[in-house]
Amino acid sequence: VPISPRQAFPLPSLPRKQPTVLVVCGPAQNGAIGLVCARHLRIFDYEPTIFYPKRSPDPLGSPPSARRGACAVFVSPPQVQLINDAYNAVVDAVLGAEAEAGEGREPCAAILTTLKHVRIPIVSLDVPSGWDVEAGSSSGISPDVLVSLSAPKQCARRFLGRQHFVAGRFLPYDVQKKFELNPPEYPGTECVVALRAPR
Repeated sequence: VPISPRQAFPLPSLPRKQPTVLVVCGPAQNGAIGLVCARHLRIFDYEPTIFYPKRSPDPLGSPPSARRGACAVFVSPPQVQLINDAYNAVVDAVLGAEAEAGEGREPCAAILTTLKHVRIPIVSLDVPSGWDVEAGSSSGISPDVLVSLSAPKQCARRFLGRQHFVAGRFLPYDVQKKFELNPPEYPGTECVVALRAPR
């Protein structure tokens, strides 16, 4: 996952001197993936800050694991202007493919409203937050970059952003066969491949 934000926004291309990235994590699996993404972004010399508004029921998917990766963690909701002024990009790891309609309640609803108004690029992990996994959504956020995990979901057909990546190199063959997946070729040792080049 972290390689695709790095490919979409290499350090020399960032508009701010500090390579700041806001990683917004939800309470479920997608939030845990966001924490892993933040840790890896830090390894690649970005400066991630994690917004983690609701504790995960899974003790492994919690901010202390991110703190060990030297990431700042806060739980107060950031304002739109602060996000626009302080960060180069936002990683959306709020709701993923497993999200249900009920998860659109607080604190996630307020976060999605905020993300709809930011002016900096948004990178969504797997399924853009607020989207239906099959039908997509006109009421969800509009990310600039989508990183599909394992394989693109049905809603990716409605993605209109500038870059689309898939991270699924190590998908087991029996899973590929069962779901009739046709994964792309991954060059060299890359774990992420671009499905859509930058526009």
